[in-house]
Amino acid sequence: MGSLPRVVEDCFGMLQLYSNGLIHRATDMDLIVSNKFQLREEEGLQSAVEWRDFVFDKRHNLWLRLYKPATADSVDRRRLPVLYYFHGGGFCFGSRTWANFHNSCLRLASYLGALVVSPDYRLAPEHRLPAAIEDGANAVKWLQANSAACDAWLADAADFNKVFIMGDSSGGNIAHHLAVQLGSGSPHVQPVRVRGYILLAPFFGGNLRTKSEIESPTEPMLDLDILDKFWRLSLPIGESRDHPLANPFGPGSPSLEKVGLDPMMVMVGGNEIMRDRVEEYATRLKDIGKDISYVEFKGMHHGFFSFNPNSQEAHQLLQLVKQFMLQH
Repeated sequence: MGSLPRVVEDCFGMLQLYSNGLIHRATDMDLIVSNKFQLREEEGLQSAVEWRDFVFDKRHNLWLRLYKPATADSVDRRRLPVLYYFHGGGFCFGSRTWANFHNSCLRLASYLGALVVSPDYRLAPEHRLPAAIEDGANAVKWLQANSAACDAWLADAADFNKVFIMGDSSGGNIAHHLAVQLGSGSPHVQPVRVRGYILLAPFFGGNLRTKSEIESPTEPMLDLDILDKFWRLSLPIGESRDHPLANPFGPGSPSLEKVGLDPMMVMVGGNEIMRDRVEEYATRLKDIGKDISYVEFKGMHHGFFSFNPNSQEAHQLLQLVKQFMLQH
């Protein structure tokens, strides 16, 4: 008689991988949010943001959420920049419907005066990488496909010539790979023109530990074991953290020296386990001539923007993002 399957990977009790390959995922993780979120008047921002959901990949039943400042119809008729926001979650968790990501997008749309596109993507370990990156590319192609005969929100307000891609944590990893795939000027998705990328503590890995990984500063939601677990669950089976999808500068990763990249802004919290790896990423890109700016928020932990988008530090981040978008 064979032994019963045992749990070989456990993430917070909400995601479990068994020795026989079966996967248990908690069914009550998605958080319910309202259809319109009123922002506090004292913030001096637009009073509300409207949002709607669209299917962008029928084959995989993937949805995205489009956010529009409510005043876009009433104050003026100018076209608004488009900002993609790819959520975090170690490639294993997350959805556009989660309250923290939803509230972050409301804040982005309101403060930046932008149309914000928040796509879902397939999650690991049910769908290992590169599935999430493929879904990110398809989300951008959705905008391209809808640039002509499109929904009224896009037709009336979107500036397809001024598109930006932002990613948080694993979403930042997706943003990196989209930057490489789309190349400078994003010629393959015209008339969509990506002007720049904003990477918030992008989730990269590597077999060689960095100083901040070895020291492992205490974070509310993360430790080194969890980060390693995310890679074991999300990378192709049998691959290490030096896989090109995890480590852009790994021993088997293609050189980025001759790859045309649009401008990037890379941000990280000063108290993050991933701080040194993110800084090294920005430094190495700058060393090969890429247009990269690096910003470190002293004392901040991973996810400081998405978990508290109304904090003082989040406001500083928004100011930097707005400046970056105006410059490009």
